[in-house]
Amino acid sequence: MSTSPMQVSEARRFQQLRGHLSYLKLNDAAEALNRVLDQARTERMSLTAALERLLEIEVEATEARKLAARERFACLPEPWTLADFDFAAQPGVDEKLIRDLATLRFLDDASNVLFVGPPGVGKTMLSVALGRAAVDAGHRVYFTTAAELAAKCHKAALEGRWKTCMRFFAGPKLLIIDELGYLPLPEDGASALFQVINQRYLKSSTILTTNVGIADWSGAFGDATVAAAMLDRLLHRAAVAGIDGPSYRLRGHQNQADAMRKGVNARVS
Repeated sequence: MSTSPMQVSEARRFQQLRGHLSYLKLNDAAEALNRVLDQARTERMSLTAALERLLEIEVEATEARKLAARERFACLPEPWTLADFDFAAQPGVDEKLIRDLATLRFLDDASNVLFVGPPGVGKTMLSVALGRAAVDAGHRVYFTTAAELAAKCHKAALEGRWKTCMRFFAGPKLLIIDELGYLPLPEDGASALFQVINQRYLKSSTILTTNVGIADWSGAFGDATVAAAMLDRLLHRAAVAGIDGPSYRLRGHQNQADAMRKGVNARVS
């Protein structure tokens, strides 16, 4: 004789429900089940409200895990956001342009961004801040330096993994290539960089920071033809932010030194 559902004890129902949640891999909801049921009784929540709260916990935990995975993949060197950038301290930056880029509309158009200027003016910080915004918005982002990219491509070619390497760099919605021009690229470095940019052309966005003015690319990267082809694809859909203001990095170091000096003087006095 079968037992009717009404005769099943609450404890057994609880264990069955928790087991169902675990079976469905809703582990955070299963962990929170007892707490949500207690809350439902205390606050006299409706069945719908209790169920919504339980699933909300699972959704929030899932989103947190996805965000953490995107952060690990992105390899952003610092946790900078646009709120950390002091536009008043760097008059060479077009704030209106940066605010527009921060909407991430350029990702929808597979447009590119080029930050051009001397070392220390904030190019990397702005590119990382835009990358962070894209990660938070749910996009796959990857950060690398031009030298690292060239080295990875060179190693992949030697090991017979060239196509795999190209697929990797073609994958992210946003690829950030930092410090182009700071270090000389190996003999095949400019060609590898072109191949990556060509793979992404009109499909996904690239942010590139460089200390080499666009007019000087032909002579700076060894192969004028490759440099011209790179620029052709990068600039087809692109925002170019030239930064010619004072060193943002040195100003930050100076501010830190001033703060430390004031602290020492205050303790002495």
